Amino acid sequence: MLPVLAVASELYPLIKTGGLADAAGALPAALAPQGIAVRTLIPGYPKVLAALGGASTVMDWPELYGAPARLLAAQAAGLDLLVLDAPHLFDRAGGPYVGTNGAEFGDNAIRFAALGQAAARAAREMGFAAVHAHDWQAGLVPAYLRFAERPIPCLFTIHNLAYQGKFDTGLFPLLGLPPAALSTQGLEYFGAIGFLKSGLWYADAINTVSPSYAEEILTPEGGMGLDGLLRGRQGDLHGILNGLDTQDWNPETDPHLAANFSARRPAPRAANKKALQEKLGLELNPDLPLFAFIGRLAWQKGADLLLGAAPALMEGGAQLVILGSGEAGLEHACRDFAAANPRRGGVFIGFDEGFARLVYAGCDALVVPSRFEPCGLAQLAALRYGAVPVVARTGGLADTVIDTSHAALVAGAGTGVQVTPGSMPALAAGLRRALALYEVKPAWRGMQKRAMATDVSWGPSAARYAGILKELAARHA
Repeated sequence: MLPVLAVASELYPLIKTGGLADAAGALPAALAPQGIAVRTLIPGYPKVLAALGGASTVMDWPELYGAPARLLAAQAAGLDLLVLDAPHLFDRAGGPYVGTNGAEFGDNAIRFAALGQAAARAAREMGFAAVHAHDWQAGLVPAYLRFAERPIPCLFTIHNLAYQGKFDTGLFPLLGLPPAALSTQGLEYFGAIGFLKSGLWYADAINTVSPSYAEEILTPEGGMGLDGLLRGRQGDLHGILNGLDTQDWNPETDPHLAANFSARRPAPRAANKKALQEKLGLELNPDLPLFAFIGRLAWQKGADLLLGAAPALMEGGAQLVILGSGEAGLEHACRDFAAANPRRGGVFIGFDEGFARLVYAGCDALVVPSRFEPCGLAQLAALRYGAVPVVARTGGLADTVIDTSHAALVAGAGTGVQVTPGSMPALAAGLRRALALYEVKPAWRGMQKRAMATDVSWGPSAARYAGILKELAARHA
């Protein structure tokens, strides 16, 4: 087994704010059959430390940015872990990156520089053959590895290029990197320090989480200011789709559902629709098409586009359920929508994993109207649970959902509906198209059956990750 150190700022099921946690949490098990033994380094947040069993100290720092710290080896939730126990950096109320007031922690640069330094030291001293660093929070890891006496190869994964970890250059002396690193051929990024840019510059290989997104970020429109650097590294850039842990995401065994079901035994799925309608006070009618949205109420996710296009659903006799939280203005707009559409519109502000599973299992169609989407997990869950995805034609959404055009219907190939991203009229037209398909029951049942037959597992993608990691390790052996 090739020993690989993964470095992430969140890890499902221990701590999660988004898809990064799901991917980092599922990959170790998916990579094991490929001959990769992953141990994941994460910060010692209170929730993480509380979940550990039988932790032992494997390293310590008498002083790490102002106070002692130690590295714990432990297991939790079936994962092999290294945990950076630094209470002065991570023992805080709130989330991994923001406090209870919703504002980012002012020392995030230092917090994740410490994570990077711990990763580089662990990689050197514990015999790892390669490192897999995730997103900007681990963006300094490739730099620390590159400037070490014995460089260790690193794969850097971009989960969302929009989150870049930009900080004032005055912090550079605290990072423990040589002066040469503060240049355009390094961390310097438009007069700031760029943690994500560090990962892109110093990593031996780069990937993002879908083939289409890997192409989109090479353009000025999708590159978020980094397209030039990425085009220069195009030969090292890979697009690898995210997957789902299909044992965890399994409608046949999911304990959060009102009734379990499968593609072979779909009838019990109706009980989940009824339970969802009851929970949100909607009209109890199995024949009404029920559409849903699950995600952050944010510009990127297109929640405003959905609210603008919602009349197309209401005029078509449908119901719409919205589950999520985010921008205050969008939260208020969602509540206003529900108030204006009693028994037809249901809104749950916040997030509850169990309720989300019920929504996937109970809705007829899931709407994912993102303006851009590196991969997206919502549409994968929808496919798995028999909810027909209505998605924007971007990133991983375009790669995972087959549009049910007339030709696709004839060929029996469609699994959902694709629409032009960023356009409210296009979304409304797509919703009307989905409503028309819903009225043709054989066509709709065919889409559901094909959706549930889609392979959304990590298997094929894990093989690609393993191939890259093994090649990097062999190249640096």
